Amino acid sequence: MTTIAVTGHMDLTEDSVPLVYDALRATLRPHADDLTGVSCIAKGSDSLFAEAVLELGGRLIVVIPSKDYRQAKVKPDHAETFDRLMAAADEVVVLEHETANRSAYEDANRTLLKRAERLVAVWNGSPPSPKGGGTADTVLEAREGGLPVDVVWPDGAARRA
Repeated sequence: MTTIAVTGHMDLTEDSVPLVYDALRATLRPHADDLTGVSCIAKGSDSLFAEAVLELGGRLIVVIPSKDYRQAKVKPDHAETFDRLMAAADEVVVLEHETANRSAYEDANRTLLKRAERLVAVWNGSPPSPKGGGTADTVLEAREGGLPVDVVWPDGAARRA
C-alpha cells in the first residue's frame, strides 16, 4: 500500500481548479493499484486531492484538526463537498483540540506526515509565512524528515489575489 498525504493552497483561482485536479490525478495514477490518501479535506487542494484519490479507487483517511472544525471553519460553499468526503472516508481521525486554531492545524499537518510514505504538495513555491503551519512549512518539515515530496503546480495555476 502506498500512503500519500497532501498539503496545499486553499485559495486556488477558479481557473486553476481543473488544472490542479488533472495534475493530482496524473501524480497519483502510478500508485492507483494500492493507494491510500490522507487529507484534512479543507477547501482547495486538500479536497481536490481527496476527490482524485477516490476517483482512482483509493482509500481516503481524513484528519480533522479539532472537534469544532466542521462548525467553526467549513464555509457554506464547501460544506457539501466536506460532508461528502467525510462520508466517503474509510477512516476519520478527529484530533483532540477543542477549537480550530494554529496549534490544531500544525498538529494536523504533523499527523498527516506521520501517516504517510510521501507527500503531495500543491504549492507555488512561496516561502513560509510568519504565521506558521502553512503549505511551505509542511513541505519543509516533510523534507527535513526525509519524506519524499511531489510538488504539483501546473502551468497556469494561480492563487486568488
